[in-house]
Amino acid sequence: MQYGENLEGNIAKLVESAKGGWYRAKLILRRFIPKPGGKLRPLGIPATSDKLLQTAVTTILEAIFEPIFLTCSFGYRPHLGALDAIKDLSFHLQFRGYNYIVEADIKGFFDNIDHDLLMEMLSKKIDDKPFLRLIIKWLKAGVLEECKVINPVTGTPQGGIISPILANIYLHYVLDEWFEEVVKAYCRGDVYLCRYADDFVCAFQYEDDARRFYKALGLRLEKFGLSLAEEKTRMMRFSRLHMEDKTCFEFLGFEFRWGMNRAGVPQVLKRTSKKKYKNSLKRFSEWCKSNRNMRMTELFHKLNSKLRGYYNYYGVRGNYDSLASFFYHAIRLLFKWLNRRSQRKSYTWTGFKELLKHFGIAKPRITEKKRHKQLLLFS
Repeated sequence: MQYGENLEGNIAKLVESAKGGWYRAKLILRRFIPKPGGKLRPLGIPATSDKLLQTAVTTILEAIFEPIFLTCSFGYRPHLGALDAIKDLSFHLQFRGYNYIVEADIKGFFDNIDHDLLMEMLSKKIDDKPFLRLIIKWLKAGVLEECKVINPVTGTPQGGIISPILANIYLHYVLDEWFEEVVKAYCRGDVYLCRYADDFVCAFQYEDDARRFYKALGLRLEKFGLSLAEEKTRMMRFSRLHMEDKTCFEFLGFEFRWGMNRAGVPQVLKRTSKKKYKNSLKRFSEWCKSNRNMRMTELFHKLNSKLRGYYNYYGVRGNYDSLASFFYHAIRLLFKWLNRRSQRKSYTWTGFKELLKHFGIAKPRITEKKRHKQLLLFS
């Protein structure tokens, strides 16, 4: 990379231009990556110099805003992730006596963030105008798409280093703070919010609280230039007292539903969502097809890394059947594509099983650790 050939000198010039005020954000290269269902997700790729400066600014923003972020927010935060959100949501649904769920998704969130409102939010904690102007330059930076330059009026491009923290700041004031200070005050029962980026789930003890929130949510988002994805937003009864409803909802790749554990006690059960399961198998099949001619030692090394990564995310307690099913079909896909390395069939099932044994295929396993009893008491 040309920038790295004179890294120290380039960084020194970058810092000098930022301090002097003549720094200019470069065009953002837009690429599209496939999403489930055949849709495409826009991904913005900043220039190397912008990435470096955005990394430094992100560190400063985290130091300023992390102390005020609420515990309901899990996305794009240090030492927190999707599995932390899953654990917290599972615990509250299991032990807090909620009976109604509102699951929601914000339509085109990253593309519709209002620049002026975002800058007002930043100004609440930051009084450094050159620092704020630096952020504005990134928000207003042109986007290069198919040889055309697009000047954005709203939004922050997904893929930028600074985009996640800006998104969290925006939703902190739009949703988290409003839910904590206003929604809770007007509800007569217990309520709970769990948010990961722009995906969130709200739980309510009483139906009338859930209905009022469901009606108010869209109006609240409209004030900030946002709208709900109607196909992904709904309210439902979700209670151990009405398990015959067989209601379920999806959040961060998992399906949540009420059921009985082995002891006959009602429990919130989790399993891999059908959509994520199918998409994972599809991607695995494509990977096997494109890598089937790789040397076996290297292929199985990468294969086991992929399988362990899958288990590390979906290996929550109670989800072993989904893991075992994924492993069963993944192995058959591997068998299929290895037998297409040439015109002649390479393996019989007996020989294939010996191959798996020789290279030590990673078997499905539950990777979620049990939470300490004291953590449960004070969650």
